[in-house]
Order: sequence, then C-alpha cells, then structure tokens
Amino acid sequence: MTEWPVLASLPPHEIQQILSAGRRRRFARGETLFHYGDPADCLHLLDRGRVAVRVLTPQGEQAILTVLGPGTAFGELALIDGNSLRTASVTAIQACETIVVQKAQFERLRAAYPGVDKFLLASLSAQIARLSDQLLEVLFVPIKLRIMRRILALGDEFDGIIPLTQEDIALMAGTTRPTVNEILREFERSGAISIGRGRIEVVDRHQLDRRLARAQLA
Repeated sequence: MTEWPVLASLPPHEIQQILSAGRRRRFARGETLFHYGDPADCLHLLDRGRVAVRVLTPQGEQAILTVLGPGTAFGELALIDGNSLRTASVTAIQACETIVVQKAQFERLRAAYPGVDKFLLASLSAQIARLSDQLLEVLFVPIKLRIMRRILALGDEFDGIIPLTQEDIALMAGTTRPTVNEILREFERSGAISIGRGRIEVVDRHQLDRRLARAQLA
C-alpha cells in the first residue's frame, strides 16, 4: 500500500477523501503524462512507478528538474490558477499509475474540508525548496560533484539500478553528455558503477560515498 508523505499534514479521513475523488490512469514507460504548455486542469498523485519532470530552457534545450516516485504529487499549480498552462512536461520513466484529481473535484473537497489547503501549501513549499537547492547547486557546485550526487540519489531511488541514459543524467546535472560519459567511465573503471544500455548500476555505493566526502572537503 502506497504511503503518501505529500498528504501527511491531513487526517486519515481527508486523505481518503482526496484519493477517492480521483480517477486512476495508467501510463507506459516513455509515455508523456502532459506536455509543457498544455492546459493545467488537474493534479496527479503518483501511486506507482516513477516520472521525470522536464522543462525547456530559453535556448530550446531540455533539462530534468527532478524524478518523482510513489507517494508524491505533481501538477498542483492547476488547483490554484484555473487558467494556467503546464510549466513542465512529465514523462514516465517506468510504467506508472496516478490518481488524477480534477480542479472542480478538488474545489469541492476544499469547501468541505478547509484543512486540505495545508496539502497545497506543503506541496508548493517543498517544490520551491527543491528548486532553490537545484539553483544553488548549478551555480556553486562543481560538475563532477553534481554528477556523483545525482548517481547516489538516483541509486537510492531505483534500488541500485538506474533506468536512465547518460543524456538524462546530463539533463539533470546541467552539463553535457560527453562530460557525463567521461566522469561515469572513470567511476566504472574504479568499480563503483556499471554502465549498460539505458541503465547505470551502482555496484559499490561505499566507494561513491567516499569520493563524495573527499570532493566536498576539497
């Protein structure tokens, strides 16, 4: 049974009301749940699988803001501004299932349970904090250190086998694929990871932890 940290500020009966109000949808790996610029008219609660949140830079290039797993939510801005457009694209990294809550349904829940607003505040606050951390990292953290952090975090998220390409890692770390390839090959030669087609396996997490600790002290 999925735990819902994103709804933790609500009592159990209100959580159940939100989950019951939605409609379940299933998406295949690689499928786009919604595109940048689409009308924003619903919230997704992620019950199974993982998704990547992608944005376009002013130069028309992609960047991956984050990877989300079960128990998280996305698209919550639709619940605040009914005339808004999607500010990012979301694609399924794995086969996934979401609970889709339409804006009108959520408005009825807010009227019946005013405490539901706590969910919106908590979700938006978490998103702002995450984006602030990413901005500081891109501005001040060296590329190699950023890549190590991404591999360690994704390794935890995917139980050691990361179903992402080197291009995906580059989009997450704010660098180029050749740079990611060079650094990952170094990690592979040392036995810390194994690189396959469309996947990266964390073989020796302790080695990556030690590398990260040394890099942060340098």
